[in-house]
Amino acid sequence: MIRKIPSFIEIYKSLIKIPTISSTNQLIDQSNKNFIDLLSNYLCDLKFSIKIDHIPNTNKFNMLARIGSGYGGLLLSGHSDTVDFDENTWTKNPFILTESDNKFYGLGTVDMKGFFACILEVLSFIDIKKIKKPIYILATANEETDMSGAKYFIQSNIIQPDCIIIGEPTSLELINAHKGHLSYSIEIIGKTGHSSNPDNGINSIEILHNILEKLLDLKIYLKKKYQHKNFSVPYPTMNLSYINGGGAINRICSLCTLNFEIRPTPGLTLTQIEILIQAKLQSIMTRWSNRIVIKKLFASVPAYECCHTNKAIKIVEKLCNLNSKAVNYCTEAPFFEKIAPTLILGPGSIEQAHQPDEYLDTFFIQPTKNILNKLIYTFCY
Repeated sequence: MIRKIPSFIEIYKSLIKIPTISSTNQLIDQSNKNFIDLLSNYLCDLKFSIKIDHIPNTNKFNMLARIGSGYGGLLLSGHSDTVDFDENTWTKNPFILTESDNKFYGLGTVDMKGFFACILEVLSFIDIKKIKKPIYILATANEETDMSGAKYFIQSNIIQPDCIIIGEPTSLELINAHKGHLSYSIEIIGKTGHSSNPDNGINSIEILHNILEKLLDLKIYLKKKYQHKNFSVPYPTMNLSYINGGGAINRICSLCTLNFEIRPTPGLTLTQIEILIQAKLQSIMTRWSNRIVIKKLFASVPAYECCHTNKAIKIVEKLCNLNSKAVNYCTEAPFFEKIAPTLILGPGSIEQAHQPDEYLDTFFIQPTKNILNKLIYTFCY
């Protein structure tokens, strides 16, 4: 068969070469348009139809490629963006694919441009004339920040595949559940004054002390109430991650800030957590109604679980000879599962994601191609 697109290595190099950093810092945040256009061109050469959508209020884009007609089929999904990097901690050029010691180095090699390279390699050899159900390839934006690409996709989506596979680096282990993530900042506005007369001021640290007591009570409650045996840490966790406040030793502290996060298990919704936080802090909020400001730090991600009895999960488990498991990190799965059974399965280790000298071990490449072939032929032929 004559190749319609470049080799695996050439494709991989071209994907790594294009910077697609997502960041809440607008000075380093980048559009993914060039990457989306390149990926679209490769898929167009393979006879896929392409739909590119601009994400409102951003400089980012989603791409949905499709080949085959009818209902059902398979959706293979990955995010197009990467995190930022510290050039002082990298020993290799982040935007040049470097092969060394059976590893491919570069920003996004494992998280998760390598998955797209594997997909394109497999698709270049399939017989499109025999496809009975559609194959979809989705590239999303802003997974590393607010997941606005995934959220926009499910709002504007009109497809219903039989199964969705997200190619995050799982070391080719099959993931069917993960925890969610919420993060908050609480700012306490006191009233400064000389420490020799405490009654002339309002000490924000003392108010924070009361808040901490309530949050630690909530932490214990969550651990007792919401157990989930499938997780290595089998309960929702709370992390008090940052406290800042105070100044001169003889001045009453007028401003104090606390940042904290909660990682809920499946069965505990984002709304339930917000209600529990409000209930715990209600008495303090009532007393200091104009002195406490609570706000979310980042976009929240729900917990996710694809039931073991689901038909799609049984098919994939049998096909790949894998048992599904739960992990503690977050993905776009809780959004996609609203339209189809969603599983997470991809090459490389999550331990390499967001790390200096990020790499994909070459050990994973051929097994990934084999799995993708099996999935495509099972769901689409």
